Amino acid sequence: MEGIRDIRRDRVRNEVIRDRVGVAPIEEKLIQHRLRWFGHVQRRPPEAPVRNEVLERVDNVKRGRGRPKLSWDESVKRDLKDWNISKEIALDKSAWRLAINVPEL
Repeated sequence: MEGIRDIRRDRVRNEVIRDRVGVAPIEEKLIQHRLRWFGHVQRRPPEAPVRNEVLERVDNVKRGRGRPKLSWDESVKRDLKDWNISKEIALDKSAWRLAINVPEL
């Protein structure tokens, strides 16, 4: 049982391990992935099925009581605002990739 107590005392926080290894924060990588998909959808032609289904949301659906669930497009709008990125940049793939890049530490 003495070995178990030593392990508990030697706990190292995830942030410390990420700093040592040189990995970007998970939240930023998730936002980058979501924005990368958004850029892909934006560059598709208007008649493409992925663009029609993702960007055109049905607004007349009755929602349940309580706080509404965060939709994908609402989270993308929030990410664009937080990162101070314009939607129009998504049409230029190379500029978009530079704008949403999260460098590894």
